[in-house]
Amino acid sequence: MSLKVGVVGGGQLARMMIAPAVELGIEIEVLAEQESMSASLAATQVGDYHDAEVVLSFARDVDVITFDHEHVPQDVLSALVDAGVAVHPGPAALGIAQDKLVMRARLAELGMPQPDWAAVSGTSELQEFLDAHGGRAVVKTPRGGYDGKGVRVISAATEAEDWFAALAEDARGGALLVEELVDFSRELAQQVARRPSGEIAVYPVVETVQREGVCAEVIAPAPHASDRLSSVAGEIGRAIAEGLGVTGMLAVELFETTDERLLINELAMRPHNSGHWSQDGAVTGQFEQHLRAVLDLPLGDTSARAGWSMMVNILGGPRRDSLESRFAAVMTEHPAAKIHTYGKEPRPGRKVGHVTVSGDDLDDVAYQARAAASHFED
Repeated sequence: MSLKVGVVGGGQLARMMIAPAVELGIEIEVLAEQESMSASLAATQVGDYHDAEVVLSFARDVDVITFDHEHVPQDVLSALVDAGVAVHPGPAALGIAQDKLVMRARLAELGMPQPDWAAVSGTSELQEFLDAHGGRAVVKTPRGGYDGKGVRVISAATEAEDWFAALAEDARGGALLVEELVDFSRELAQQVARRPSGEIAVYPVVETVQREGVCAEVIAPAPHASDRLSSVAGEIGRAIAEGLGVTGMLAVELFETTDERLLINELAMRPHNSGHWSQDGAVTGQFEQHLRAVLDLPLGDTSARAGWSMMVNILGGPRRDSLESRFAAVMTEHPAAKIHTYGKEPRPGRKVGHVTVSGDDLDDVAYQARAAASHFED
């Protein structure tokens, strides 16, 4: 009798769990939000993940429930646990990923390095923070933001008045998160995997390049990363996974500051865009690793297969024709490139796929990856 994993959420992360599940002989089932989503190949049920009865019905015959995103409400997660369902990551860990204010407070309790931050309930508190931090700061909505959404760089508290008004209309109160505007030299990401029995596997720290708030490129390992930086990043990832009880994949997004410190920007408790390079560039890709971890199987080797790997996102895609119509040209001109598409219709700014290339010369790897991805853009 095969192992069976249920994934809540039908996006591209669930889609990319399908191939390693098939290779391992694991059955994978997906609860999709609607028909024809990225993971429709494995969608066994379509329904609302906010509805506990829907999710409980989906979870009835699987060995473990895991997630394509962090947005499943706490009452639904608690209902699963109360029903005896194995849930990885669990409600406590996901609660930290769901609310940035909770995340900041919990990371502070763990002594993790972070930007200065505060919870602010009105423009006067926000202006006080701005005045104390050079007149500019980053303000974030605590819940629901991703890919640059729910994030603003401001120089006056009035620039967040509409968000405060929305909080007031919500009738539940609440606050916004404000953080110092970090003077960073680059952004990094550290991935680790942790299984319920406690084993942890650490991936090489990578450099991420953001454009308009969206990850555009990832270089693995991060160029010019000293042994000390790599060690500190790995220890941060390990400490967070253990301290928060994360099970499955964890991505820690980091700022490397101009004075050579590492500060935590965001957390993701699932496979993550910064780890897509590992599908083809590591001995064990993040999607196989996530399945191993949530099933409490021994974790795989995280070593890189080549000196360098690069992932370039396909953002938007062609407007005149399909992604598939571009395959022949890409494969002819860049045979080393691996193409991953998400079954999504092209749309400006949308992540519709990515390309990875690995090799021992970073300049050539970067050229091949960028050139291959460019074939999919008009």
